[in-house]
Amino acid sequence: MKDTAKHQGLRNQLAAVLEKKGITDKNVLQAIKKVPRHLFLNSSFEDYAYQDKAFPIGAGQTISQPYTVAFQSQLLEVEKGHQVLEIGTGSGYQTAVLCAMGAKVFSIERQNELFKSTSLLLPKLGIRPKLLMFGDGYKGLPNDAPFDSIIVTAGAPMIPNPLLAQLKIGGRLVIPVGEDPQIMTLLIRKNETQFEKHEFGEFRFVPLLENKN
Repeated sequence: MKDTAKHQGLRNQLAAVLEKKGITDKNVLQAIKKVPRHLFLNSSFEDYAYQDKAFPIGAGQTISQPYTVAFQSQLLEVEKGHQVLEIGTGSGYQTAVLCAMGAKVFSIERQNELFKSTSLLLPKLGIRPKLLMFGDGYKGLPNDAPFDSIIVTAGAPMIPNPLLAQLKIGGRLVIPVGEDPQIMTLLIRKNETQFEKHEFGEFRFVPLLENKN
């Protein structure tokens, strides 16, 4: 598990590409420069790890394109110490980026194979989310709510009400909604009952599945 000066150079180049594509949050760009994406991929993909592309990671899942990770992270407006709920740990790359941004990350993964491999990988890389658990992300984590923000990393046919309920007032939910492609959607909680909605165009994600555990 090596991380070399060459890898660092490739990360710097990737951050520059993302900046050209419209990622302006310095906290996000610094996290992209810091997290060794090649260590989250099968070694056969190592040479391509810092291209702005998605790759398969097993269990029918993918590691998201870096632009997608950066775009969602930017929408969250993470500040140091924020409690962030992540639905879909996957490879752990998005988790690592959020941790590098200073968030206290609570992450749920429904694929047992991925949950096990990511649970082993993150500590080896010195990345310590607040909580990593195996379970149904649709339900969120009511016992740890409310959250400053919630990120969903799989396409959702609709917005799960339990997740809305677990947002702080002023909190932000970033979720890709729809079948294929999905519309990247941001909901900001204005008060107990009202949410402000913004849409940011089409993205492609694997589906968020309900009641799979």
